Amino acid sequence: MVVEENMSSPSWSPSTKNEFLQSVENAITRAREYFEREQHADGYWYYPLEANATMDAEYIFFNHFMGRVDEQKHRRLCEHMLSVQGEDGAWALFHKGPGHLGNTIEAYFALKLTGYAADHPALVKARAFILAKGGLAQAQVFTRIFLAYFGQFPWHGVPAVPVELNLLPPWFPVNIYEMSSWARGTVVPLTIILARQPYIRIAPERGVSELWKDPPERSDLSFPRSFPGLSWESFFITVDKVLKFLGRSPIKPLRPRALQKAERWVLDHQDVNGGWGGIQPAMLNSVMALHSLGYRDDHPAVAKGIQAIEDFLMDTGGHLLFQPCVSPVWDTVWAVKALIDSGMPTDHPVVTKAANWIIDQQIFKPGDWQVKNPELEPGGWAFEFANDWYPDVDDTAAILFTLKRVTGLDERKKDHALARGVHWTLGMQSRNGGWGAFDTDNTLDLWNQMPFGDLKAMIDPPTADLAGRLLEMMGTFGYDKEFGRAQRALTFLRNVQERDGSWWGRWGVNYIYGTWSVLVGLRAIGEDMTLPYVRRAVTWLKARQNTDGGWGEDCLSYWEPERAGKGDSTPSQTAWALLGLLAAEEEMSDEVVRGVEYLLTQQASAGSWSEDLFTGTGFPQHFYLRYYGYCNYFPLMALGAFRARARRG
Repeated sequence: MVVEENMSSPSWSPSTKNEFLQSVENAITRAREYFEREQHADGYWYYPLEANATMDAEYIFFNHFMGRVDEQKHRRLCEHMLSVQGEDGAWALFHKGPGHLGNTIEAYFALKLTGYAADHPALVKARAFILAKGGLAQAQVFTRIFLAYFGQFPWHGVPAVPVELNLLPPWFPVNIYEMSSWARGTVVPLTIILARQPYIRIAPERGVSELWKDPPERSDLSFPRSFPGLSWESFFITVDKVLKFLGRSPIKPLRPRALQKAERWVLDHQDVNGGWGGIQPAMLNSVMALHSLGYRDDHPAVAKGIQAIEDFLMDTGGHLLFQPCVSPVWDTVWAVKALIDSGMPTDHPVVTKAANWIIDQQIFKPGDWQVKNPELEPGGWAFEFANDWYPDVDDTAAILFTLKRVTGLDERKKDHALARGVHWTLGMQSRNGGWGAFDTDNTLDLWNQMPFGDLKAMIDPPTADLAGRLLEMMGTFGYDKEFGRAQRALTFLRNVQERDGSWWGRWGVNYIYGTWSVLVGLRAIGEDMTLPYVRRAVTWLKARQNTDGGWGEDCLSYWEPERAGKGDSTPSQTAWALLGLLAAEEEMSDEVVRGVEYLLTQQASAGSWSEDLFTGTGFPQHFYLRYYGYCNYFPLMALGAFRARARRG
C-alpha cells in the first residue's frame, strides 16, 4: 500500500512511512483471518468471560446445596482457583490485585468442601490471611449467607431481607423496581431462601470453624458504619435489628402471600434457556429458592435452571472455570464493527452471517424496564444468548450503529430491527440526560445504604460511557447535537466530566474507557472538537501514555482516582486511547503513531493479541471482568481507524 506523502505526522521512526503502513496492513490482515477462523458456524463469536474465585467457589456451594456433587468437576475448578491464588495466600478481585477477604473465605471453604485438608499449604497461607483480616466476623454479606447455609455462620449475623419486601407496590418509595436489574434478580429469590433458612449438613472436617478468631457467640457480627452519627446507613442498621426482632415472632400474617408472590416472580422471570437475568447470582439463587420451596430436581423449571448454570462452565487454558455471565452478543457486535472498520466489505459473508444472527436476537417481549417505561415498545438486545427480561442500552446502541453499516441483508427486516431498536434505546433516557444500562431513572441510592447492599451496586444510574455510546448511535442515524435528547446528553456529560478532563468508566477500566466512549460519541454527534472541555480530555489521554507507547489502567483507580489512566499497557486499553484520540483530532500525532507501534509489536503471528489484566468492570470496587475478546477486536478496530485516517492524508 502506498500512502501520499502529505500525511501529517511529526515522527515515523524507526520505519519509513510506507513500511510502517504496510506493517499496519499486514497486522490487519492477520487479525481479520483470526476472526474468520474464530467465527461460530451460526455466525456469532463467543469468548470466555472470567471474574474471580468466588464464581468457582459458589458453583461448588450450589452443587452441595442441591445435593448434586460432581467431584471431578469440583476438583478441576479447585485447580483453577489454586492457579490464581496470590503469593500472600489470598484471592484477589482481579489479576495482580490485592488480596480480598470475601473471595479468600469463599475459595477456602470451597476447597475444604471438595476435600482439601486444613493443613494443605494453600489453605495454611489463606487461613493466615483471613485471620489477619479479622476472620469470619468480617465477612461480607453474601459470603455470610453462603456460610450460613452450611451452618458455618450464625443466621443472626445475616441481614434481615424479609420476603414481604416483594409485596411493596411499584409506586411505593422503596420497592424491588427501584433496585438495579441485577440486584432485583438476585434479591427476590434470595428472600425466599432467607425465609426458609436452610441447613445443609456437612462433615465437621469440611467446615471452616478454624477461620473464627473468637467463637461466633463472642464475636461482634454487626455491620460497621461508614460514618458515625445520624445517617441513612445507621437508620437501616437499626431497621435491620427491628426486623430481626420481629422475625422471631411465630406470627407472620403476610409471609404465605409474600412467598407465593416471590415464587411466581421467579417462575415468570425464567428465560427460555432456563436462566434468570443471564447472570450467575440470579441463576444460583433462583434454583436454590425453588429447591427451598420443595421443587424437585426433575421439575422443568429446576431442570432447565440447572442446565443453564452448567452452560456457564468453560474449559480455557487447561482449566475449568465458571463464568459470571456469557457475552456472545457483545462479542459479536464488536467483532463485526472491528472487521468493517478494518476494511472488510460490508456485505462480506462473514459480516452478513453475523449480522443476521444479531438481528434474530432482538427482543420484542416486555421486560422489567417497562415498570417505569410502560408506554415504550420493546426493541432492545441483551448481552447473552437469552435474557428477554433485561435487554440493555449498551449492547443495543453498539448493535444499532454497527448494523446500520451492514449491507447485503434483507433490507426490510433490517430496517424494522433498526427502527424498533432506535425507538427503544432513545426512550430509555433518564431525566438527567444520561442512560443507565437496564432501567430508566434507577437512581435511589438508599438501597446502597442498606446492610445487604455492601457491594454498593444496588442501583443502575446513568453513566458517561453509556451517554457516549448513545451519542455515537444518534450520530450514526443522522441526528445532530441540536436534537433534544442529544442536547440533554451533552449537558449530562459536561456535568460529570472529571476536573482533569477525563470521564469515569462504569463498564470498563476505567477513565481510559470512559474517555474513549465519550470522545467517539462527541465526534459522531457533531460536537466542536476544539472546545476547551474536549481538548482537556485529549491532553489527559496523551499525558497517560506509557513509555512503551501503550496505555493501561489498573482497577485500583476505582479506589484511588490519582491512579487514573496509570498501569501496565494492555492491547484493549491502548486501542481505546487510540480510538479516542483519532476521534478528537484530525492530525496524526506522535502519541497515536507510538500507540499503533505498540499494538504491532504485541500482535502474535496468528493474528491475535493477549492480556491477563482485567479491563472490564462489573461493579466498581467490587467485581471485575476479563473479556477474552477485548484484546482482539478493539485493537483491530483501532488499526482500522488509523489506516482510514492515514488514507485520508
